Amino acid sequence: METSPCLDSEQTSVLIVDDHGVLADAIGLAINRESDMHCVATAVTGAQARAMAAHWKPDVVLMDVRLGDDDGIEVAADLARAAPDVRIIVLSAFIDQTLLTRAVNAGACALLPKDGSLDEILAAVRSSTRTGFAVNPVLMRNLVRSGEPRRGPPVPRLTPREEDVLRRLSDGADAVMIARDLGISLSTCRGYVKSLLRKLHAHSQLEAVVTASRIGLVSPTPRD
Repeated sequence: METSPCLDSEQTSVLIVDDHGVLADAIGLAINRESDMHCVATAVTGAQARAMAAHWKPDVVLMDVRLGDDDGIEVAADLARAAPDVRIIVLSAFIDQTLLTRAVNAGACALLPKDGSLDEILAAVRSSTRTGFAVNPVLMRNLVRSGEPRRGPPVPRLTPREEDVLRRLSDGADAVMIARDLGISLSTCRGYVKSLLRKLHAHSQLEAVVTASRIGLVSPTPRD
C-alpha cells in the first residue's frame, strides 16, 4: 500500500515491510498519527519492498524477518547496499545468535519483538541510528537464556564505572545515552566501552553484553 506523499521535511519517512498486510497498515496508521514521522508505504513482499524503497527512499524501514516470498534479512541487506544511510529495524518473534549475526551483517540498526507495543516501535523509529545496534531487552534475555554456558578465560575484573556502563549497555542504551545518564563525557564513555570490549574479548558492544551475561557479570534488567 502506498500512502499520501505529503511528507514534511522535518518528518522521518518510514517504509513498513510485513507479509501481514492488515498489521502493516495498522502500524502505518499509528505512525501517521505522529507529528514527527510519516509512513510513505507498506509492502507485503520482498519485491515490493525493494521497489518501494527505491522509489520513496525512506529514512527508516521496519522489516519483518519472515516474508511469504523472501527472507527479510536478505531484503534488508539489499536495501542497505542500495541506500547505506537507511536505518533498518528488524522485527522478530524470537532471536538466536544466527539471526542476530545476520541482522548485524545485513546492516540493520535494531531488533524489536514482533509482538511488541506500538509505543516501542515509535520509540525505535525516533531513536534509530546508523552508528549503533540496539536489541530490545526482552529479545536480549531470550538470546542469553538460549545460549549454553561458555567455557573460557577467567571472569575479567571490572571497575565500578565499567560495571555501570556494561549494565546500561545490557539495557539497550547507546554511548550517548549512557554518557548523559552517568554525567560523563561521550569521549570518556567510549573509553569505558573500548575497555569492556578488550576485557571481554568482544568485537562489538552487543557481543560484549552477551558474553558478560553468559559468564554472570550482568543480567538484563527485567521489565514490569
